[in-house]
Amino acid sequence: MAHSFFNFCRLLVLFLWLFANNAGLCWAQGANGGRRRALVPAMFIFGDSLIDNGNNNNLPSLAKANYLPYGIDFNGGPTGRFSNGYTMVDTIAELLGLPLIPPYSEASGNQMRFGVNYASAAAGILDITGRNFVSRIPFNQQIKNFENTLDQLTGRLGAAEMAQELARCIFFVGMGSNDYLNNYLMPNYDTKNQYNGQQYADFLVQQYTQQLTRLYNLGARKFVIAGLGLMGCIPSILAQSRSGACSEEVNQLIVPFNTNTKAMINKLITNLPGVHFSYIDVHNMFQDLLANARSYGFSVVNRGCCGIGRNRGQITCLPMQTPCPNRNRYVFWDAFHPTEAVNILFGNKAFNGGTDVVYPYNIDQLARL
Repeated sequence: MAHSFFNFCRLLVLFLWLFANNAGLCWAQGANGGRRRALVPAMFIFGDSLIDNGNNNNLPSLAKANYLPYGIDFNGGPTGRFSNGYTMVDTIAELLGLPLIPPYSEASGNQMRFGVNYASAAAGILDITGRNFVSRIPFNQQIKNFENTLDQLTGRLGAAEMAQELARCIFFVGMGSNDYLNNYLMPNYDTKNQYNGQQYADFLVQQYTQQLTRLYNLGARKFVIAGLGLMGCIPSILAQSRSGACSEEVNQLIVPFNTNTKAMINKLITNLPGVHFSYIDVHNMFQDLLANARSYGFSVVNRGCCGIGRNRGQITCLPMQTPCPNRNRYVFWDAFHPTEAVNILFGNKAFNGGTDVVYPYNIDQLARL
């Protein structure tokens, strides 16, 4: 079996390297060509523009970031990441000892051996979310794309061995932001007339539960779930206020979603044998960051580094626009997304932080279970 396992690697379609004498560890190729120990075989990523790294590039979509100044601080330039550099999952991948995870749109064969990123800008839990941006890949389709990945791998590795390896992988899911920003809060959606805030959160998490259960049934056992942050404080929302203050209405709107998500996780832990979850409390992370920005090295918390209009949030970052020079001092990169500096900070907190920001395990602890 070990011989066929490594033959499979050499055929460039295996995404996992497992050494018999290092239980719980595999090896990843470092950026400098060296090899370092990885805590998990692979990471599979599902989400929206906060962690998309290029899946929308070739779609007929208005939600794209494959142009400068996006990626201005990323080695290789613009990739489709909605950041000046790293996203949170890039940081987490490196801390796990993995290389940066490729987008599904580009991953094939050997490129899939350490995982795949299925995230898509404008995507939501609901299929209808984000239609203003034309094409996007909703969470349901992202799960289908993961099934396609499994089909490519299982035939050669075998179902039993694949199930064993998947149980050790990290499944990172960050969904829900667009279900508010690009659905419930949009005037051309009727959602707000159909549901009040609590009803909408109940509906979303009902769907979310079914989707995560599908991933479990496909072999996922270690989940990292990112909650929603202080969306009422992003430049796009700030720009709609004459006072420039955070929208408490928006911040309160998402509270039931985060509450429901935590309750969902507890229920899934009870109902699904062998499952483990880490919940990233992005709300608490952002609250702490905005309250203590200077202690973290940030001086600009209320406008984008790249954008146009009030709070640089009325029109998001345009092609070849000149961004702020001191990007590491800004919390927000554009109208909607944090800077690389914040993504690295949050990625580190999610990986090795305390229970005030990630629980019941941080990602390091989850990986070692």
